[in-house]
Amino acid sequence: MCRNIKTLFNFDPPATDKEIRDASLQFVRKLSGYNAPSKTNEEAFNAAVDEVFDAAKRLLTSLETNAPAKDREVEASKAKARNAERFGKPAEA
Repeated sequence: MCRNIKTLFNFDPPATDKEIRDASLQFVRKLSGYNAPSKTNEEAFNAAVDEVFDAAKRLLTSLETNAPAKDREVEASKAKARNAERFGKPAEA
């Protein structure tokens, strides 16, 4: 649904509050259809972002796995390679 929201679980280092809040904001934007709400809807929009952030933070801190944590740089380079193959652009080193 939201292609810009990235997986935040099981990374080393763990996701920061800013990353979780950014994902929450993107999710609420997608649901509401607003990139930036009007003054009338701003309070409800911001409350929704806060609630999604709280739920996401609880989720990420309560999940468990036996899998080794993924390296952010390795995963980013894999994504660049997939995009290069998909869109025909050379992968940046």
